[in-house]
Amino acid sequence: MTNSVLKLRAQQIAMAKREYKARGSKLSRCESCLLAESLCICDGVEQAQCESAVCMLMYHNESFKPSNTGRLIADIVPDNYAFRWDRTDPDEALLALIANPDYQPFVVFPSEGIEPLRVCTSVERHDGKKPLFIFLDGTWREAKKMIRKSPYLDGLPVLSIAPERLSDYRLRVAPHAHQLGTAEVAIMVLALAGEHQAALKLEEHFIAFRGAYLKGKRSKLDA
Repeated sequence: MTNSVLKLRAQQIAMAKREYKARGSKLSRCESCLLAESLCICDGVEQAQCESAVCMLMYHNESFKPSNTGRLIADIVPDNYAFRWDRTDPDEALLALIANPDYQPFVVFPSEGIEPLRVCTSVERHDGKKPLFIFLDGTWREAKKMIRKSPYLDGLPVLSIAPERLSDYRLRVAPHAHQLGTAEVAIMVLALAGEHQAALKLEEHFIAFRGAYLKGKRSKLDA
């Protein structure tokens, strides 16, 4: 099972000039789920049957953060990709992926501020192509920067998701309650694309991760 986010994380660690110190960096963590070893959830992870692909375009140090949920998407969807975002020098592999005729790419982002002709609210498969959902993985402010300053994404349709429920993320505090974590958005996108098994498995994985992560935070506070 290949998790592209963990692969990207390992590449960034190898290339880093100095060690990145995330919150709780002194904690002994599982190298896969990044939870405390005593709270590891890896045994419960099972990939889904999925006819769609996912790509996490990650802001700078997002792959290092133990609270990141883009990693959970890559656990569940077999055809997964992850790249570090760069405004002026995007990864050539990312550009090749977007241009790959076997894929039908969508940028997942709210419709506010987007040209109406680019916005779609459903997933219609064309010419047997596999949908490729591109998630802008970072804080809300970072995601807005990525959509504005990535000319290589400008020609792609934008799949707009209207949150049907308030975010239950709770791992990081969003400026607005309606802003969802990346995995929460992916659950809705996969369901919209008819990938119901993948949506269900991702939701179960997200709930398990969130519970273990919050339990770890409480344990540190009680220590």
